[in-house]
Amino acid sequence: MANETSIPSTRKTELLEAAYRYVLEHGLARLSLRPLATAIGSSPRVLVFLFGNKDGLVRAVLARARADELAILDQAGTSGDPAVDGLATTVERLWKWLAATQHRQLLALWVESYAVSLVEPDGVWGGFATATVNDWLTVLSAHQPPRERHSAEGEARRTLALAVLRGALLDLLATTDHERVSAAVRYQLVLLRHGHTTAP
Repeated sequence: MANETSIPSTRKTELLEAAYRYVLEHGLARLSLRPLATAIGSSPRVLVFLFGNKDGLVRAVLARARADELAILDQAGTSGDPAVDGLATTVERLWKWLAATQHRQLLALWVESYAVSLVEPDGVWGGFATATVNDWLTVLSAHQPPRERHSAEGEARRTLALAVLRGALLDLLATTDHERVSAAVRYQLVLLRHGHTTAP
């Protein structure tokens, strides 16, 4: 009996991974079950059985994408010493990952999901953008000294750092101008390292 119950779970996991790879290549907003099912060797009926409906599948794919995001952030948060590295070093490490060509498909999916979450807050994407912002701010906060972390200026500094990363990512995805965009990020890193911020 245990073996029977494990089979659907294994198949669901396999199909979710296949659907995730498909979505990385083709996008998520215009996802249609029939072409997806054909591409991953399944059928719309099986996908509906396993995920409930199309929305259920979209939620599962978004959760899978966020799992990748959290893994990346966890790596950035544990690959150095927060007390030594500081905010600028963490931003530098994150940008190096974001700017890597092999990650473009995943990042394009993040941007697509982020944007749809904003324009359809009550839809299946609802909450994705907010969760993403909170995830990134949490990691950036962990790499600030305690006194800075719990101050209004510290909150502004990590918010600015996130805004720079997000804006630079959008620019890079749109233009692929790695040299120009990375130069702008490096300029911001200088400001972060020297604490040149303007308090309101």
